[in-house]
Amino acid sequence: MKVVSALSALLLTASTCCGQDQEAIIKVGMIGLDTSHCIAFTKLLNDEAQKDFIPGFHVTVVYPKGSPDIESSISRVPKYTVDIQKLGVEVVHDLQQMIDQVDAVLLETNDGRPHLEQIVPVLRAGKPCFVDKPMAGSLADCIAMFRLAEHYQTPIFSSSSLRYGKSTQAVRNGSIGQVTGCDTWSPCKLEPTHPDLFWYGIHGVESLFTVMGKDVVSVVRTQTDSTDVVVGTWADGRIGTFRGLRSGKAGYGGTAFGSKAQVAVGSYDGYAPLVSEITKFFRSKETPIDPAETLAIYAFMEAADECARQNGRRVTIEDMMQRASAEADTKVRGILRASR
Repeated sequence: MKVVSALSALLLTASTCCGQDQEAIIKVGMIGLDTSHCIAFTKLLNDEAQKDFIPGFHVTVVYPKGSPDIESSISRVPKYTVDIQKLGVEVVHDLQQMIDQVDAVLLETNDGRPHLEQIVPVLRAGKPCFVDKPMAGSLADCIAMFRLAEHYQTPIFSSSSLRYGKSTQAVRNGSIGQVTGCDTWSPCKLEPTHPDLFWYGIHGVESLFTVMGKDVVSVVRTQTDSTDVVVGTWADGRIGTFRGLRSGKAGYGGTAFGSKAQVAVGSYDGYAPLVSEITKFFRSKETPIDPAETLAIYAFMEAADECARQNGRRVTIEDMMQRASAEADTKVRGILRASR
């Protein structure tokens, strides 16, 4: 809220006047206003009354772009517009105007398909950008986004909040010794405009890769109306599985198998751990996740669709990456030509 914003500025001034070391407030812009993340993330950065409030950052302006053809997206924008204005955020309808006013960007459009187009002016402006899930509407677009980020020397990263579950992070950091396998699950609502796992299955898949790492080599998928089971084989012979739930009790979870123990992983522990990582990224401009791992996640999910198209035949990640990379090259060349 504006009162909260004014109080933050007053405290910052007082701290500086008292001779204390104080980093400048980073102004954050937002693209999209059609997901609950927009309000949740803004509260953590703007509202000092929040238990997990993160100082030093402030969402100042939003470009409220939604999806033109996904009803669950379109219908949210009016209410979220009112809610975010109550948190002291200005709404503008010109993307470049928004970018020019901020130091860093949250790309929050719930529809992954326009993300490539939306991120290009952010990258040109050199503003670090967090891209919320799904990173894009295709693996090719994900690759193109990373290539453009490298071209413009502007850091980006993308992640589900499930990556930062406490137990999942503990296993990644060695709590059960060498990881020998992992099974995860999450809700897996389908959205016809996106590859099947991109829309919501991404959460459980992100947990799986946080535990297993990036070196998946092949995928096999079994699908019914109520369930997806996607089995990945990693380069060292380990097996990881994702179960997508569309019936029964929904939830997030999993089991990691290790040389020392088997433990539960895949829990959802709120948005604060992810937003904390985003703010560290905005300050340091160092990408916290290897882009190759993020691309492996999207290759795994797109390979699941390819497997379904091929009646359950095993699909290799190498084939998926080669095909998508060629398409990404074409997209990147077109974008760079248009910018000359």
